[in-house]
Amino acid sequence: MEEAPSRRRRLPVIIAAVVVAGAALVAAITFAPKDGPKPEAAAVQSSVPPAPPTSSAPAEMPKEQPKVPQQMGQEFDAWVSKTSGWLDIPLRAMTGYAKTTVALSKETPGCRLSWVTLAALGKIASDHGRVTGSSLGADGVMTAPLGAVEVRDFYNKVVSSANASGPLQLTPAVWSRFQASASGGKPNPQNIDDATLTAGRALCAGGRDLGQGQTWWNAVSTLQPAPLLMHRTLATVNVYGTVGQSPQPPNAAALSAVNFAIDKIGLPYVWGGNGTGGGDPGFDCSGLTTAAYASAGVKLMRTAHTQYHSVSKVTDPQLGDLIFYGEPNTKIHHVGLYIGNQQMIDAPQTGQAVQVHTYRKRGDDYAGAGRPTA
Repeated sequence: MEEAPSRRRRLPVIIAAVVVAGAALVAAITFAPKDGPKPEAAAVQSSVPPAPPTSSAPAEMPKEQPKVPQQMGQEFDAWVSKTSGWLDIPLRAMTGYAKTTVALSKETPGCRLSWVTLAALGKIASDHGRVTGSSLGADGVMTAPLGAVEVRDFYNKVVSSANASGPLQLTPAVWSRFQASASGGKPNPQNIDDATLTAGRALCAGGRDLGQGQTWWNAVSTLQPAPLLMHRTLATVNVYGTVGQSPQPPNAAALSAVNFAIDKIGLPYVWGGNGTGGGDPGFDCSGLTTAAYASAGVKLMRTAHTQYHSVSKVTDPQLGDLIFYGEPNTKIHHVGLYIGNQQMIDAPQTGQAVQVHTYRKRGDDYAGAGRPTA
């Protein structure tokens, strides 16, 4: 949002994904004027990590979800290869996510676990095993054992789980209770097949139906309890589900821009801010979209108004499209980045963090969507 704080339109603060719309991400941040070349910018005066999420999950998840072929063979292998390539998920990791989904669809069909949940957990936990420069071997085992991956939020607080291990960063408590072997041998948390099967059984425990939004939220939070990481998981689920349902591969620049924005979830709103890479502690709305596309090699105009008038308009927004609010002839005052399933990532207003929420609401001043091009 680029107007003065007293004139900003308040957007709903709702985190949502393919399977959940929930969890407000509100950072309790106080802002003060900043000295320097941008008098309109603001700096963090005091900062508190994002508040724990509160859920406003829908009654159930969308009926249509990306499906995994249920039988091993050419169709399964082709689907795994295609999806792996489209989403930059290592082939061996994608195979593990898909196999576990098939296995649990037969073992606990009422759970309705989707591969996008397992893949999103793997992405946020360890970048599918690539976080330390390591990788998964052909046997599905990490080429070098992966211990706890320390993750800090933008306030330098450790938010990752201590003593976690493996590509899904499962804690000893989860592993001791739900450990499982996909091959029938000794379970190994460093094995992607065993780790995903263990995580899947933990998610489905107690007869959970992950098709229910609140149930999904509660289940995933048992594996990834930190609010910041939960919100990034939700956004990643959204993107993976959107791409997984598409008959066409995603635009590479759009996917790169969206992934950049996901990494910035939790960063504070700063009026006129260009992010830490631009010397500011956070972003304003167009600062986020500008930086996101710059990371993909696409240059955008700097304000929401000029971005609106410089991109091609679209009636049906797709992954990575820009979502605009305001009056085109006088002032476009806000912009966000569409991530599918009626959701966008944006930097809303002072006192709030970069977040995910629905892009339409009754009575809004939605002005349309636009598609950046190189």
